[in-house]
Amino acid sequence: MNNQTFSSLPLSPEQLKNLESLGYHTMTDIQAQSLPAVLTGEDVLAQAKTGSGKTAAFGLGVLQQLKVGLSKTQALVLCPTRELAEQVSQELRRLARAIANTKIITLCGGTPMARQLASLTHAPHIVVGTPGRLLKHLEKQTLDLSQLNVLVLDEADRMLDMGFYDDINAIIQQLPIKRQTLLFSATYPEQIQTISQRIQHNPVQVQVDTQQQERNIEQQFYQTEKKLDTVFALLNQHQPASCIIFCNRKQQCRDVADALNRQGAYALTLQGDMEQPERDKALLLFSNQSCSILVATDVAARGLDIKELPLVISYELPHDAEVHVHRIGRTGRAGQKGLAVSLVSETEIKKIAAIEQYQSINIQLQSASAISSTQPKAIKPAMITLELQAGKKDKLRPGDIVGALTATKQLSGDDIGNINIAHRNAYVAVKRDTIQTALELLNNGKIKGRRIKTRRIS
Repeated sequence: MNNQTFSSLPLSPEQLKNLESLGYHTMTDIQAQSLPAVLTGEDVLAQAKTGSGKTAAFGLGVLQQLKVGLSKTQALVLCPTRELAEQVSQELRRLARAIANTKIITLCGGTPMARQLASLTHAPHIVVGTPGRLLKHLEKQTLDLSQLNVLVLDEADRMLDMGFYDDINAIIQQLPIKRQTLLFSATYPEQIQTISQRIQHNPVQVQVDTQQQERNIEQQFYQTEKKLDTVFALLNQHQPASCIIFCNRKQQCRDVADALNRQGAYALTLQGDMEQPERDKALLLFSNQSCSILVATDVAARGLDIKELPLVISYELPHDAEVHVHRIGRTGRAGQKGLAVSLVSETEIKKIAAIEQYQSINIQLQSASAISSTQPKAIKPAMITLELQAGKKDKLRPGDIVGALTATKQLSGDDIGNINIAHRNAYVAVKRDTIQTALELLNNGKIKGRRIKTRRIS
């Protein structure tokens, strides 16, 4: 276990104070091994999973080199999905609190080009985005990367899996040759080695103990042909505040979620047929703990940063043992203990050998009858999410919402959960038993001198 502190790094006093306020005390393994090289401007090729702290590892390096007085884009972070790009942007903004006037924008598909063009009128210091949309901006010459000095490829293996190889190449061809390139990948397939050799210069290679997180995860495998009944029994037994149920097929996601909702649970799906606004809402409610159960295909297995997730269920075993590891890796993060349960039918037993070999473990297949079965209880989410009809365009900040909710002392800071500020809207999670008070305070009070219409969305 690594015990190095951030104070051992050549960071400014302001940044160290900011890290302390964010609860960043001891570095994770990936941070301790990569940050010394990142901060000195060297290229780095690192193997690190989502949730390992890699965003801070490259983010602190990006911010260290930033010249805020230069109104040019100086850093580019490529991500495989819009969800990961949004999360990376949020984390970079938190890390950038110590540097006044840092402009960070996200450029991804699913957002109108007109809005993005408006945000590019004044060049951002840092751009985070997905390859397809970034390439469109470069083709339209609406994004100038001629002054770029840091390129980050986050979850590079996932981007290659999704077919972004040509787009990444096209983007890199338009970047300055003299730059720092940081490449983070959960796995090291041959393609990663090839792209590293082509775009990096003598990279420092970092490979953290990829088994460390798995030691925090208890795995259970149950043989059953009645999978829905087994899911009900597991949820009833563990009563998790949050749980992801992974399915192999989109229709299976919908069927499982419908069955859970009929039993009084609040389950949402996350799968490829959903429009982007639907995906965004599902992820927002789940991360806010306004939805306890997310039934997802493996589109959610990578690139989603859900920090507190006590239970993961595989409704079916995936076709690939590596995908199984990505699934279970959603739990057991940040030193927390997690439980990963896999449901195995007779026809799936042959897949167990591949998982045993990949993880170097012995799997004990249990009977589903071992799960205690009592009268089902509805799992009510701990939080309710409210939507305010104002956002970044109105200069709304999280502190404004907290102030409006706590000014009369009817609610305290402990009653308030996540706050997300979008362009035209804002979202705040509040404890379930405070919903009426919160709605009255926001609808009847004033924020920035005006009333803002607020409604419940979960």
